[in-house]
Amino acid sequence: MAYEVTATRRRPKTFDEMSGQDFVVATLKNSLEKGSIAHAYLFSGPRGCGKTSSARILARSLNCEKGPTGTPCGVCPNCLEIARGASLDIIEIDGASNTGVNDVRQIKDEVLFPPNSGRYKIYIIDEVHMLSNSAFNALLKTIEEPPPYIIFIFATTELHKVPATIKSRCQQFAFRLIPIETIAGILRETCEEMHIAAEDEALFWIAKESTGSLRDAYTLFDQVASFSGGHIRSALIREKLGLIGLDNLNALAEACAENDTAKAFLLIDDILNAGVAAEQFIIDLAGYYRSLLFLKAGITKESLLDYSPERFSSKALNTLNPHQLEHGLDLLLTLYRDIRYSIAPRFELEAAVSKLCWLNQWVSPLELRAAIAEAKETLASAAVRSLKKEGGPLVEPEPFTAEVHRENETADREKPGISGSLRENFNRYMATRESRASSRPVTGTSISASISHKEEQLEPIEKTSIIGRKQNADKQNEPNPQNSSEIAPQVGRVLRMFPGTIVKNR
Repeated sequence: MAYEVTATRRRPKTFDEMSGQDFVVATLKNSLEKGSIAHAYLFSGPRGCGKTSSARILARSLNCEKGPTGTPCGVCPNCLEIARGASLDIIEIDGASNTGVNDVRQIKDEVLFPPNSGRYKIYIIDEVHMLSNSAFNALLKTIEEPPPYIIFIFATTELHKVPATIKSRCQQFAFRLIPIETIAGILRETCEEMHIAAEDEALFWIAKESTGSLRDAYTLFDQVASFSGGHIRSALIREKLGLIGLDNLNALAEACAENDTAKAFLLIDDILNAGVAAEQFIIDLAGYYRSLLFLKAGITKESLLDYSPERFSSKALNTLNPHQLEHGLDLLLTLYRDIRYSIAPRFELEAAVSKLCWLNQWVSPLELRAAIAEAKETLASAAVRSLKKEGGPLVEPEPFTAEVHRENETADREKPGISGSLRENFNRYMATRESRASSRPVTGTSISASISHKEEQLEPIEKTSIIGRKQNADKQNEPNPQNSSEIAPQVGRVLRMFPGTIVKNR
């Protein structure tokens, strides 16, 4: 008997054999049992997830002698002809090679003839998104009002390219990617059927590389089984296909965690000399740091980590925090984007690994901001304790309210001749505020918040006083009053510029 690939040999023949498409299977089976059969179906989803197989199972269920039924018998002449692809009533068309309007016109002419031996005449058009706009427009009327014995089943991997006028005339079913655990279980059943010994880790790697496509998993399984000699092992897969392996990744991550750049460079040399491509190296290393980030977040799902959580290096996991792992992953992703334009991919890889060796010393902006805030609080507390040790209670000045501002303006209008430097006016105002303020102690955050600005308040005043003296000297030659306690106009501006001043009793 001729060899048959696993994907074709294990193609599902009933809805019960479909894996990972529970919603589609349940909906189609219920509609068949109730007799609610649509005249057009649209199956969409990624490659290798069962669209064409579901279309053939639906055709078999409709034309089975015991049907329409959700479980075709598989032994009647119609079921056997459909399984062999020899039924005259099931017409499969490749949309990629029949894109013109003339091909659709041929279909419109053929639908006028009833089925040969079955109950329905079914057209299965694969990759329907490849049809031209003219072909789609020619199909509209036929799809909307076909003869009662005609059923259309469209399959596509790019639903967005199908016109909305076609979608509105079809029942749509979205096929999903098959979970990795499900694919690994199917591969394990395949090994038992073929009497092949296989490690769980090797089957899990095949399932992960298939990215949710069962057909891709079967194709890779056939390739691995051909050089495994009846025993599929993960070590043999790494050797033949040029993979790094978790042990090498753990050793490299531990060298980076220990800041041992020399050891990391030697490990890179050993891995590349084993035949691993630089691009594959970056992909595997990025996946490793992604898995460490998931472990830091408390995720232990094996399908997300690619391996069991116990197999990852505890030293690398405990040395790095989540922010550092995010930065390391970002470095590797950026490296993979940039390596396509590099003249020396190995040099780029070594430079990135050198950065990973001091990753445990990297500080994120959020951590730096928190450290600065903590330092400010510590300095403010130390300043408060220092002022308390100098003696004398600390008092808080009266708030500069609108009433105080009006009083100051009134005093300015009544005493327009007051002059003097800004520094002297400010001192007179502070003496007045001292005489008004009651000696009540100040606690809490007002002192700590104000002390940090005290030096900043006094320094601008000193600089401004020089300007004030020059301006007053030019405008007025009158001597400054020495004993006046009134508030000059400049003081109001000073209070607005330097709020929250702290006064200490002497």
